[in-house]
Amino acid sequence: MHISVVIPTYRRPDLLSRCLLALANQSFPLDQFEIIVVSDGPDHETYSIIQHLRDFHPDLALSFYETPIRKGPAAARNLGWKHAKGDLVVFTDDDCIPSTEWLREYQKSFLFYHRELISFSGQVVVPISEEPTDYEKNIAQLETADFITANCACTKKTLELIQGFDEEFQIAWREDSALEFALLELDIPIFKLEKAVVTHPVRQADWGISMKEQRKSMFNALLFKKYPELYKSKISRAPVWDYYLMIALSLAALVSFAAKIPLVGFGAIVIWLFLLIHFIYKRLKNASLSIYHITEMVITSVIIPYLSVYWTIRGAIRYKVFFL
Repeated sequence: MHISVVIPTYRRPDLLSRCLLALANQSFPLDQFEIIVVSDGPDHETYSIIQHLRDFHPDLALSFYETPIRKGPAAARNLGWKHAKGDLVVFTDDDCIPSTEWLREYQKSFLFYHRELISFSGQVVVPISEEPTDYEKNIAQLETADFITANCACTKKTLELIQGFDEEFQIAWREDSALEFALLELDIPIFKLEKAVVTHPVRQADWGISMKEQRKSMFNALLFKKYPELYKSKISRAPVWDYYLMIALSLAALVSFAAKIPLVGFGAIVIWLFLLIHFIYKRLKNASLSIYHITEMVITSVIIPYLSVYWTIRGAIRYKVFFL
């Protein structure tokens, strides 16, 4: 067995089926790779999908594992690669669609470099509409990411050396950066493969999804604690000071009005409004200008700075690190 493909999932059978069918249609020989699906917790519906695909594609080496409780995709991937038989372990997500040449491109590069300790990063394509939503624009940033688990690979020996994914990252956020930074610290090369392509369609998002996404800020603090210099050089050198300023201004306005100093209060509100309008403008630039989307951007832009700072401070406290 040359290649093992590991896919974490949890109760998304339709998306997983689409991904697995793309793998079944690879130009790479079916007897030279295996697929390991790992559910992040008990998932009977996904197991049924696996059984159905085994019947439909008996030549496909397809296995299924479950974690006993939900631990996050990092833990699911670890369970998967530890069962891998291939020398090269390739990762993708259940909402991705690998191109037909995907595994062949990984195999070609693996044979060309012929190293025990090596990793690769493929190309992610995110189709978005001509007038995308703010959410679509955020997902489209995957196309320019250096290293993401939607499309990457490491030799099994590399994963054993770095002990795989860091399971402290319990949601799908920053666990890929933690793996990348572990590779960089050990000088394990990461080669970019532009022709190893997966497509990552943007799923339908609920109204206000950007507010729910702010919880991820907590894990920025964890990544910063573990890799402070790499975090500053590759992710962010400074906090989003506008958020802190907006919070300070709103508090100053409240205190000023309570102290019966309305001039100061109105001044704070004016500056706060300027920052808010600038934030809304950035989110709407080159995006959909439908009334529905504009309304969402206005309302969520008022709330996001407070949520972002809340989760950031909560992460700093939880992981005992000075992080703003």
